[in-house]
Amino acid sequence: MQSNDARMLAQCAVPTASAGVLAAVISAVAAGSKGAVGAGFGVLVVILFMGLGLWALQYTAKHLPHLFQMMGLVLYMAQILLLAGVLAIFRDTSLFNTRAFAFSLLGGTLVWIAAQARAHMKAKILYVEPGRTSASNGSTS
Repeated sequence: MQSNDARMLAQCAVPTASAGVLAAVISAVAAGSKGAVGAGFGVLVVILFMGLGLWALQYTAKHLPHLFQMMGLVLYMAQILLLAGVLAIFRDTSLFNTRAFAFSLLGGTLVWIAAQARAHMKAKILYVEPGRTSASNGSTS
Protein backbone atom coordinates (compact mmCIF):
# COMPACT_ATOMS: atom_id res chain seq x y z
CA MET A 1 0.00 0.00 0.00
CA GLN A 2 1.40 3.36 -1.02
CA SER A 3 1.70 6.19 1.47
CA ASN A 4 -1.15 8.21 -0.06
CA ASP A 5 -3.39 5.12 0.10
CA ALA A 6 -2.53 4.57 3.76
CA ARG A 7 -3.14 8.26 4.43
CA MET A 8 -6.58 8.07 2.83
CA LEU A 9 -7.39 4.95 4.84
CA ALA A 10 -6.39 6.70 8.06
CA GLN A 11 -8.35 9.84 7.12
CA CYS A 12 -11.45 7.65 6.75
CA ALA A 13 -10.97 5.20 9.61
CA VAL A 14 -10.13 7.71 12.36
CA PRO A 15 -13.32 9.82 12.05
CA THR A 16 -15.38 6.64 11.75
CA ALA A 17 -13.80 5.19 14.89
CA SER A 18 -14.39 8.49 16.70
CA ALA A 19 -18.04 8.39 15.66
CA GLY A 20 -18.11 4.79 16.91
CA VAL A 21 -16.87 5.82 20.34
CA LEU A 22 -19.54 8.53 20.47
CA ALA A 23 -22.20 6.04 19.33
CA ALA A 24 -21.07 3.55 21.97
CA VAL A 25 -21.32 6.16 24.72
CA ILE A 26 -24.77 7.31 23.58
CA SER A 27 -25.93 3.69 23.22
CA ALA A 28 -24.57 2.78 26.65
CA VAL A 29 -26.56 5.61 28.19
CA ALA A 30 -29.71 4.77 26.21
CA ALA A 31 -29.62 0.96 26.18
CA GLY A 32 -26.99 -0.16 28.67
CA SER A 33 -24.01 -2.38 28.04
CA LYS A 34 -25.72 -4.29 25.23
CA GLY A 35 -26.24 -0.99 23.45
CA ALA A 36 -22.55 -0.14 23.72
CA VAL A 37 -21.58 -3.59 22.41
CA GLY A 38 -24.02 -3.26 19.51
CA ALA A 39 -22.74 0.19 18.57
CA GLY A 40 -19.12 -0.93 18.79
CA PHE A 41 -19.78 -3.99 16.67
CA GLY A 42 -21.66 -1.92 14.09
CA VAL A 43 -18.82 0.54 13.64
CA LEU A 44 -16.28 -2.29 13.54
CA VAL A 45 -18.23 -3.89 10.68
CA VAL A 46 -18.28 -0.57 8.82
CA ILE A 47 -14.54 -0.02 9.22
CA LEU A 48 -13.82 -3.59 8.10
CA PHE A 49 -16.11 -3.53 5.03
CA MET A 50 -15.25 -0.02 3.92
CA GLY A 51 -11.52 -0.47 4.59
CA LEU A 52 -11.41 -3.63 2.51
CA GLY A 53 -13.41 -1.86 -0.19
CA LEU A 54 -11.00 1.07 -0.24
CA TRP A 55 -8.08 -1.34 -0.47
CA ALA A 56 -9.75 -3.18 -3.39
CA LEU A 57 -10.43 0.10 -5.14
CA GLN A 58 -6.83 1.28 -4.74
CA TYR A 59 -5.56 -2.09 -5.99
CA THR A 60 -7.80 -1.81 -9.05
CA ALA A 61 -6.68 1.75 -9.71
CA LYS A 62 -3.05 0.67 -9.68
CA HIS A 63 -3.25 -2.61 -11.59
CA LEU A 64 -6.38 -2.31 -13.76
CA PRO A 65 -7.02 1.41 -14.28
CA HIS A 66 -9.39 0.79 -17.18
CA LEU A 67 -11.77 -1.00 -14.77
CA PHE A 68 -11.60 1.62 -12.04
CA GLN A 69 -14.97 3.34 -12.56
CA MET A 70 -16.87 0.09 -13.01
CA MET A 71 -15.14 -1.40 -9.97
CA GLY A 72 -16.11 1.61 -7.88
CA LEU A 73 -19.78 1.26 -8.79
CA VAL A 74 -19.79 -2.51 -8.23
CA LEU A 75 -17.89 -2.13 -4.98
CA TYR A 76 -20.29 0.38 -3.45
CA MET A 77 -23.28 -1.72 -4.48
CA ALA A 78 -21.66 -4.84 -2.99
CA GLN A 79 -20.83 -3.01 0.25
CA ILE A 80 -24.39 -1.80 0.71
CA LEU A 81 -25.75 -5.30 -0.02
CA LEU A 82 -23.26 -6.86 2.42
CA LEU A 83 -24.21 -4.37 5.11
CA ALA A 84 -27.89 -5.16 4.51
CA GLY A 85 -27.01 -8.87 4.80
CA VAL A 86 -25.26 -8.28 8.12
CA LEU A 87 -28.33 -6.43 9.35
CA ALA A 88 -30.52 -9.36 8.30
CA ILE A 89 -28.24 -11.93 9.95
CA PHE A 90 -28.16 -10.13 13.30
CA ARG A 91 -31.83 -9.04 13.19
CA ASP A 92 -32.97 -11.29 16.05
CA THR A 93 -29.78 -11.63 18.08
CA SER A 94 -29.69 -11.27 21.83
CA LEU A 95 -25.93 -10.64 21.98
CA PHE A 96 -26.37 -6.87 21.70
CA ASN A 97 -28.97 -4.18 21.16
CA THR A 98 -29.96 -4.41 17.49
CA ARG A 99 -31.20 -0.83 17.30
CA ALA A 100 -27.87 0.53 18.51
CA PHE A 101 -26.14 -1.81 16.05
CA ALA A 102 -28.27 -0.65 13.11
CA PHE A 103 -27.99 3.06 13.89
CA SER A 104 -24.23 2.88 14.43
CA LEU A 105 -23.89 0.91 11.19
CA LEU A 106 -25.78 3.63 9.34
CA GLY A 107 -23.98 6.46 11.10
CA GLY A 108 -20.57 4.88 10.62
CA THR A 109 -21.24 4.36 6.91
CA LEU A 110 -22.26 7.99 6.46
CA VAL A 111 -19.22 9.23 8.38
CA TRP A 112 -16.90 6.97 6.32
CA ILE A 113 -18.35 8.20 3.02
CA ALA A 114 -18.11 11.85 4.08
CA ALA A 115 -14.53 11.37 5.30
CA GLN A 116 -13.57 9.56 2.09
CA ALA A 117 -15.03 12.37 -0.03
CA ARG A 118 -13.15 14.95 2.05
CA ALA A 119 -9.89 12.99 1.90
CA HIS A 120 -10.19 12.62 -1.87
CA MET A 121 -10.87 16.33 -2.35
CA LYS A 122 -7.87 17.30 -0.21
CA ALA A 123 -5.51 14.78 -1.82
CA LYS A 124 -3.10 16.19 -4.32
CA ILE A 125 -3.29 13.42 -6.90
CA LEU A 126 -1.88 14.20 -10.33
CA TYR A 127 -4.18 13.37 -13.19
CA VAL A 128 -1.58 14.21 -15.83
CA GLU A 129 1.92 12.77 -15.80
CA PRO A 130 4.34 15.71 -15.77
CA GLY A 131 6.98 15.73 -18.48
CA ARG A 132 5.19 13.24 -20.69
CA THR A 133 4.50 14.35 -24.25
CA SER A 134 2.55 12.68 -27.04
CA ALA A 135 5.81 11.97 -28.91
CA SER A 136 7.29 10.08 -25.96
CA ASN A 137 4.38 7.66 -25.63
CA GLY A 138 4.47 6.52 -29.23
CA SER A 139 1.34 8.19 -30.58
CA THR A 140 1.33 10.32 -33.68
CA SER A 141 -0.75 13.45 -33.93
